[in-house]
Amino acid sequence: MAVLNVTGENFEAEVLKSSLPVLVDFWAEWCGPCRMVGPIVDQIAEELQGKLKVAKVNVDDAQDLAGGYQIMSIPTLLLFKGGKPVEQIIGAVSKDQLSRTIKAKL
Repeated sequence: MAVLNVTGENFEAEVLKSSLPVLVDFWAEWCGPCRMVGPIVDQIAEELQGKLKVAKVNVDDAQDLAGGYQIMSIPTLLLFKGGKPVEQIIGAVSKDQLSRTIKAKL
């Protein structure tokens, strides 16, 4: 399953109403740490396929979403479960750290 690109138009359907937990990566093209975390997020999407949905939100394109979730710095990863954020990870993290954090909430 590929990582979804989510915008204000499909956020509710893809994230808030998802039957699976959803990891949302708030990022931007110009953000160096975001580019470091991107491939890690992609790997986790592959490894947890069927257990976790993964979405990316470009904060430049979806400022309303970033503002709504008070995203102050990027990358910020929010894990949603049942339509509510249950975990927030800010900044570049290792794959091990991200995996452990996510699996603890699934």
